[in-house]
Amino acid sequence: MKTRPDDLDDHRLRSGLRAFGIEAADLDYAPVGHGDHHWTAAGADGRRWFVTLADLAHKSHCGPEPESAFAGLRRAMATARALRGLDLVVAPEAAADGGTALRLGERYALSVFPHVDGATGHFGEELAAADRARLVDALARLHRAEPPATAPRRGPRLSARARLDAALADRTRPWTAGPYGERARTLVADHAAGLRRALDRFDRLADGLDGPLVVTHGEPHPGNLLRPPGRVLLVDWDTVGLAVPERDLWLVGADAGDLARYAEATGHTPRPAALALHRLRWALEDVDAYLHWFRSPHGDSEDARESWAALAGTVRELDASAGDGG
Repeated sequence: MKTRPDDLDDHRLRSGLRAFGIEAADLDYAPVGHGDHHWTAAGADGRRWFVTLADLAHKSHCGPEPESAFAGLRRAMATARALRGLDLVVAPEAAADGGTALRLGERYALSVFPHVDGATGHFGEELAAADRARLVDALARLHRAEPPATAPRRGPRLSARARLDAALADRTRPWTAGPYGERARTLVADHAAGLRRALDRFDRLADGLDGPLVVTHGEPHPGNLLRPPGRVLLVDWDTVGLAVPERDLWLVGADAGDLARYAEATGHTPRPAALALHRLRWALEDVDAYLHWFRSPHGDSEDARESWAALAGTVRELDASAGDGG
């Protein structure tokens, strides 16, 4: 996030870091990523960490409300830590109580990761062929790994389908929670038929989905990669879980050669319908998350402006593809 939270100060953050045995000499906000807030921290001995603050009100894939979202986040972080023996995981540190996420008030949860130097990317970036091959190989190793007992099951259904259906049903009444509310409502009203067609197609694809369940990352796009020389490492593990391999692969396979490379490494041939399902699921999850934001109290910030642009673009693309039978 570009803007740091205005209801949590450095004193509370430093207090939380002490639960991980960290006395931060330097603490700097890092305006990167989307959804979570991040800082870099350094101790007096020069050791560095990457600090993540999750907003539990916007973690529906971990749980529908803050309490269950925190439990789901701890389970996901524990899974990532259990996978740290794989040479592809930037795993969270453990706090004094053994947990990998610490509650900070009603709204937030804190996780801490070792700082790793490496090139980073962004969602939508096209990876070079060599990096794409490394990522396919990394996912093949992840998908062959023994699932930790803590790994949550990630079914194909939308994490907050009822909330998205409610937003569509409520499009005739004003949305007045903030400056983007009415714009979001008008957008939904103008494209309601296309969104319904997209949801109907999603339901048909999900009804026919089966296949092997493996440990998946959930969001292995370039924005969640660190690329030290000759390697790729995956960060941002709150979406980890047991699912079909295509949950990861739709984000990776730029051409048939990538998918063939994965099939050769694992023995599983990626299925077009499962890839299409997870591509569509990603878009619908984004629409739900943005609408939830704009139907809740919000202000006008750089993050809100970027989210509005992303929402508008995604809704229009869904409408167009639904109209083409996509």
